[in-house]
Amino acid sequence: MADTDKPLLIKRYASRRLYNTETSDYVTLEDISEFIRDGREVQIIDLKSGDDLTRQYLLQIIAEHESRGENVLPINVLTDLVRSYTTQATSMVPEFLAASFEMLQKGQSQMMENMAKANPLAQMPGLDAMRAQQEAFVKAMTGGLSGTTGDADTAASSDASDEQDGENLDDIKKQLAELQDKLSKISK
Repeated sequence: MADTDKPLLIKRYASRRLYNTETSDYVTLEDISEFIRDGREVQIIDLKSGDDLTRQYLLQIIAEHESRGENVLPINVLTDLVRSYTTQATSMVPEFLAASFEMLQKGQSQMMENMAKANPLAQMPGLDAMRAQQEAFVKAMTGGLSGTTGDADTAASSDASDEQDGENLDDIKKQLAELQDKLSKISK
């Protein structure tokens, strides 16, 4: 059984073939991509010079995915990355990107934990803020015509409010899906 705590060592031969030292066979970029998706760290070393080529191959994997239409990086982000190589901001960019991806991963983990609980949407981070934004948007669009209810009406409308919350969440999900679709079309 392979020790998954250590990076998987891949050696690149002079012929540019990649050799998996754990399984003693040749691998492709797609194989390496699969190892990484499975949570495995990899290290790619040039056999002759001993140079670490991991960054070069990871960038090549990303470029291949992007060229196949699997666009994750919007054009403006790619443009900003290119610009960062010629500015003083270069020293800040790696830390910013690392922190951003860490925050994204933590957010995804938190969301998955919340989904597993009995009432996942009630505990979803930012749900109250999204609900308040939606209410403000509706109020702005209707010019405040939706009106407010008094205290006597509030108790009677409590059950209806719970039902509406579920409908509002469905609306929010639909709006988010539409926005993601639009963003993906814009980035192409």
